Amino acid sequence: MPFPNRITIATRESALALWQANHIRDRLVALYPGLDVRILGMTTQGDRMLSSSLADIGGKGLFVKELEGALEEHRADIAVHSMKDVPMHLPPGFAIAAVTEREDPRDALVSNLYPRVSSLPQGGRVGTSSLRRASQLRSRYPHLVVAPLRGNVQTRLRKLDEGMYAAIVLAAAGLVRLGLAARITLMLEPEDSLPAAGQGALGIECLESRTDLLEMLRPLNHPESAWCVRAERSVSRSLSGSCVAPIGAFAQRRGSELNLRGFVASPDGARYVSGAVQAPSLDTNPEEVGQALAAQLTAGGAREILAALSDEH
Repeated sequence: MPFPNRITIATRESALALWQANHIRDRLVALYPGLDVRILGMTTQGDRMLSSSLADIGGKGLFVKELEGALEEHRADIAVHSMKDVPMHLPPGFAIAAVTEREDPRDALVSNLYPRVSSLPQGGRVGTSSLRRASQLRSRYPHLVVAPLRGNVQTRLRKLDEGMYAAIVLAAAGLVRLGLAARITLMLEPEDSLPAAGQGALGIECLESRTDLLEMLRPLNHPESAWCVRAERSVSRSLSGSCVAPIGAFAQRRGSELNLRGFVASPDGARYVSGAVQAPSLDTNPEEVGQALAAQLTAGGAREILAALSDEH
């Protein structure tokens, strides 16, 4: 079927989101010379409601809903997302057409004073917008004060520089993409801060009915990154995880095998269940691997943690 000669990309208007949209634009133009690619910048509900925690106002799906509306109304053809912001269940009629090769998925410590998390003093204030990061910090470093931190990357760095926090924790991928890798004090290994499902990976969403776009975007899909993201998302989906649940899931190749690790914790870090499963190759169904890890976490008490959180909300 003929591919379109013009494509409009829906994106949030933060510097990072615009970088991501322009990156996909450049990839498409390189693949299809002469293609006219336009950017439709939008301010989402998640961007507007910065005074509340995401868990209290509906979760990261608030960054995606308006972009999906633009696809549905045919104001845009595709939307570019950080996969960690995409809800575990897509609305009917939508599809992730491609997951591009993943940037470094780790979390990063940024501090002007302290080289490691362990070197922060008693009562040291650490900022993060993520329940997942907060629960791991509280579990491992109970002497620290973990405080909420919302806003775009530049806003968070400014608050650190103004002395509001002793350190902050961000996704390394965002800092690298914005040319701010020099601000990274320490990369946190997954053993210390297990990433969110899909962290570091970009997803391209379109309407399921747009078979022309599904075919056109196929060359941008990176099979190993897509496998890992699908397995990670399957963990949270199988546990019925929500925005109020600190859940981490991270898959990576180790030799010929693929290793998937995950955890579920209470927000205060007092209850923490972790596990890991292996898959022999990319030919293994990633959703089934995620379900196997979810079953392992459930056997360790994850359901009880999630049920208690659900009752609180």
